[in-house]
Amino acid sequence: MNERIKVNVEGKGEFVVERGIKLEDISKQLFGKDYKNYLGARINNQIYHLQKKIHENVNIKFLSLKDEDGNKIYARTISAIFIMACEEIFPQCTVKIEHSIGDGLYAELQGGKSIGFSEIEMIKDKMVAIIEKDLPIIREKVPAEEGIALFEKQGYYDKVRLYKTLEREEIQIYRIGDHIDGFHGYLAPSTGYVRLFDLKYYYPGVIILFPNKDSIDNIPKFKEHKKLAKVFKEANEWASILDLAFLGSLNEKVLNGEIGEVIRISEALHEKKIGHIADEICKDDDINIILIAGPSSSGKTTFAQRLAIHLKVNGKRPIAISVDDYFVDRDKTPLNEKGEFDFESIEAIDLERLNEDLVRLLEGQEIELPKYNFITGKSENSGVKIRVDKDHPIIVEGIHGLNPRLTEHIPEKNKFKIYISALTQLNIDAHNRITTTDTRFIRRLVRDSKFRGNDVFRTFELWGGVIKGEEKNIFPYQEEADVMFDSALVYELSVLKKHAIPLLSTVDNSSLYYSEARRLLQFLKYFIDIEDESLIPPNSILREFIGGADISVH
Repeated sequence: MNERIKVNVEGKGEFVVERGIKLEDISKQLFGKDYKNYLGARINNQIYHLQKKIHENVNIKFLSLKDEDGNKIYARTISAIFIMACEEIFPQCTVKIEHSIGDGLYAELQGGKSIGFSEIEMIKDKMVAIIEKDLPIIREKVPAEEGIALFEKQGYYDKVRLYKTLEREEIQIYRIGDHIDGFHGYLAPSTGYVRLFDLKYYYPGVIILFPNKDSIDNIPKFKEHKKLAKVFKEANEWASILDLAFLGSLNEKVLNGEIGEVIRISEALHEKKIGHIADEICKDDDINIILIAGPSSSGKTTFAQRLAIHLKVNGKRPIAISVDDYFVDRDKTPLNEKGEFDFESIEAIDLERLNEDLVRLLEGQEIELPKYNFITGKSENSGVKIRVDKDHPIIVEGIHGLNPRLTEHIPEKNKFKIYISALTQLNIDAHNRITTTDTRFIRRLVRDSKFRGNDVFRTFELWGGVIKGEEKNIFPYQEEADVMFDSALVYELSVLKKHAIPLLSTVDNSSLYYSEARRLLQFLKYFIDIEDESLIPPNSILREFIGGADISVH
């Protein structure tokens, strides 16, 4: 007689099952015909694939599209099916999953095949056929030498280059029929789990659309981000020119002692772009106010100071105004849904006074800047009086910089709006992208530890609210920008790794953040360390996070 164990399933209760049962079989028993709504599971704060066998009493939470981790599994699985379909139809081509845009993933076919509307319909039909077959997705670990040989046979030379730079005994692969691939993260148990998707032609590639946690039964309508797409395209072109589109090539540069040149070129590109932005501002005599906005850990502070230097080179004398000094008094600060002060709401800013001060400055009048006392929660007089003329552009940095309400009384002709974010230009390989959110979180994790007295748990605790605030207050306005600046540095994660790993390693399975910490640890292990930080110039945006800056950023 088989031994029995107890499992407690969130939302369903406690059940007795056979020891060694697969998570997928538990899901089938509990959810019946709806079992394919659940793509993975969380046990003891760790994420597992549904083929995992259970041998002891555990608490289980099955993950659906409503869960962020479930959504990631869905996205990975539909990407795998897209890749498989493309390779079956166009075997001479390679597929690259480039980046997210809107609510979808942008991908391209490379290798001489141009893609159009008819090709997209062919791919879509093939994907539907693969999904209808409900093919098992088999996850297995193989010796590294065998895995590299399999990837080479499949034509995945980017994966071959990567794993040849890493000292690994085993490589995780996925098999779908005769198709073999590798992914950073779990896939669903079979192709039939991801039935809802769409493809949209987006020259020169395609957008893969699928449900998300806010719309689990429908595919969100694609919202075009023209300026953002242009920045991604430029970043990818630069990465290709430098032969740094994938992580394997970056690791090779580190191992071969060529990383110094990569750092110099990356930093020179930033310097050139910042100088170009300053030149554009100075071409227009009507521009008096420069608005800088971007999500957390984008490098806004360093960027603003470097921009000020380039403006001075052009004969300007910029003045910075902090939006933080225009907070309303604490008793007027709006509350969020938890009843806590919502300092990220635009209603937390004294918009009337800010606009009044800016208008008076543009009219040539003198104003006294306010100073917000964060201890008393009151706005005070700073004693600092300023007056500006046409050679004194005003730099305003803050999360609401692109929201028209922030400067609603200022004519558009007098404003120059800049959006800054770390729009990562490097992918792990052709099928595994590096998200901008991961890069920004790792930046923030290191900075919080070094300069803000926050441990890893506090950074994780705050991050969810940060993301929520960005989705409400920043991302909807990014296309308002006159220019976008990509603050990502192709080499930065190879530097941040040694700072981040000790912090992430302190998170054990008693923490709610264990699965995310573990995922980031596994992700960072793909990077070869850049040990010599003296190669990084003191004015680098990266210095804002690791220290050693020659400008005031903290």
